Amino acid sequence: MASKAKVPSDAARPPAAPSGVSAGQVRAVSWQAFEAPEARLAWDALAECAAEPNPFHESWYLLPALRALDPAGAVKVLRFEAGGELAGLLPVRHEKRYYRWPIPQLCTWIHGNCFQSAPLVARGLERAFWRAFLAWADDNAGSALFLHLAQVPLQGPLYDALQAVLAEQGRLAGLVHREERAMLASELSAEAYFEASLSGKKRKELRRQFARLSEQGELAFERRDDDAHLARWTEDFLALEHSGWKGAAGSALASHQGTTRLFKEALFGAASRGRLERLTLSLDGEPIAMLANFITAPGAYSYKTAFDERFARYSPGVLVQRENLALLDRAGIDWVDSCAAADHPMIDHIWRERRAVGRLSIAIGGTLRRALFARLLKAELGRSPAGI
Repeated sequence: MASKAKVPSDAARPPAAPSGVSAGQVRAVSWQAFEAPEARLAWDALAECAAEPNPFHESWYLLPALRALDPAGAVKVLRFEAGGELAGLLPVRHEKRYYRWPIPQLCTWIHGNCFQSAPLVARGLERAFWRAFLAWADDNAGSALFLHLAQVPLQGPLYDALQAVLAEQGRLAGLVHREERAMLASELSAEAYFEASLSGKKRKELRRQFARLSEQGELAFERRDDDAHLARWTEDFLALEHSGWKGAAGSALASHQGTTRLFKEALFGAASRGRLERLTLSLDGEPIAMLANFITAPGAYSYKTAFDERFARYSPGVLVQRENLALLDRAGIDWVDSCAAADHPMIDHIWRERRAVGRLSIAIGGTLRRALFARLLKAELGRSPAGI
């Protein structure tokens, strides 16, 4: 695939499979249009009735991300309306490359601090949304060979609805990558889960590390879900993360102006809507491990963790995750997504459940475009059949 793919004309559009009556329509708008107060109110109302929670597509997170990372406005927001009301929302853009290949695609917008790409869709309108979205993609494919959805949860009402719509339309699609990341979902209490998850030997080692760390000074845990001293907490987190290997590698939030701005604005936005929970492990009043959760009932997302690497032998990151198991006892929270990479060396040993996420490629446009995509998909899956 060394040469650029040529995308054919859509003059020969295949007949659409019967899909019943589809409510609603999709149009692409500038994300700046959502800066207006009334637009944000409608967006926030949609988040409250969404079929699945996704904090990374709520107004308090997505708008700061777009301001910081897409100032030129290349990203568009798909606005799904039903009955004249905002009923769905998803950021998309046209890309000239498909990962390392020079193949144009239409895709959901993902950045390094977005860990879930499911659209916000009003409960009960999941199939209507996908029908409208796919019809829009057919008509607005441009130079894109196909539609690509990344960071898609492979279970739940949105995924089930997508599979149903693809089947009813006879539309070719492929799961080109699948992975599982740590998830917390149990009927056990936090204490019972901790005992069941870790061996007696490991629990004894953590108690020993806590005791040794206590010898260094006064240890204290703090948990907050308000905005008290949030500005100071945010600065402390940025400094703590930057002091470690991420800072040295240039991948810390504070390493770049855009991600620094995103983090600060998102945390204040989350706190203002009751979406933020903060945990801090302090030694003599100075934070040595910090963690931020996004609370989006019936789920939650463990967004960011940082710890002081000078105390690594005492496992401060594990100690704060021990406290984070209290999410199991929190009313209204059934599961927690770790937002961690698959096979994470630390969290995988504590959180024993798994959430499957994947990347899907979907046929769009006319007959010739779809035929070329079918060949590409076959070649890709031939190299990586584990993606199915």
